[in-house]
Amino acid sequence: MSLSVPRSLSPSRVTSFTACPLAFRLRAIDRIPEPPSPHAVKGTLVHQVLERLIWDHEPGDRTPAAAEAELERAWDELSGRPELGELDLDAAASAAFRADAGQLVDNYFSLEDPAAVAAVGVEVSLEADLGGLRLRGIIDRLDRAEDGTLVVVDYKTGRAPSPRFERGKLTGVHLYALLCELTLGSVPVEVRLLHLREPVVITAHPNPQTLRGQRQRTMAVWSAIERACERDDFQPRPSGLCTYCSYQALCPAFGGTPPPLDPPELVTAALVR
Repeated sequence: MSLSVPRSLSPSRVTSFTACPLAFRLRAIDRIPEPPSPHAVKGTLVHQVLERLIWDHEPGDRTPAAAEAELERAWDELSGRPELGELDLDAAASAAFRADAGQLVDNYFSLEDPAAVAAVGVEVSLEADLGGLRLRGIIDRLDRAEDGTLVVVDYKTGRAPSPRFERGKLTGVHLYALLCELTLGSVPVEVRLLHLREPVVITAHPNPQTLRGQRQRTMAVWSAIERACERDDFQPRPSGLCTYCSYQALCPAFGGTPPPLDPPELVTAALVR
């Protein structure tokens, strides 16, 4: 059975398919829910704190004390939501979780001076046409530099990649640069990954060559997705990421069996995230 191919894709879905086509299918097409992970929940918490610190406070008020107050506020809100409860943390684990989130927020201040940030938007949603494909993405933060140029900023709460894998980790932000060009008519002068764990900043500077390459890579991934849908062929790609994958029970690499594919009408809007 050949699947109907949706016409929308996001940077996260590009990364998901290249990392493991089977996990991509289970996540984006079958929409099999994944249990919340401590890493994902903590990432959401820290992103919310930094978003509010920059967007809700005047430059001179973006202090560590303000960040701590925003963390306390976000933590109180999270405590009333099911995703934290589903982690089933005891009192000690919950305190460690909260303390680690606080450390990540503290580390942010060693990466940049928030008083110098001139953000034009946070959680900026962009959508553009790319050769018949609808490319969509959400930018953590979009800044305006002193010379009027744009800077894309992405917060990362996981480990920074080794130099060997650093280029691959920049794929998402290069896609955001491409989205800025397509929707805003302006190419960001810089894309920055703020890795809060180490802490370290990884920076890239888009240019016509990198944007052209990104267009080609994105369309190549999309062609591969189309072929996989046509052939009902989403193979697993075992790697170190398997350790964190919640689909192991459905993966042939771990002795599992994927569920039957849904009819085409059920996957028409599968890749919109």
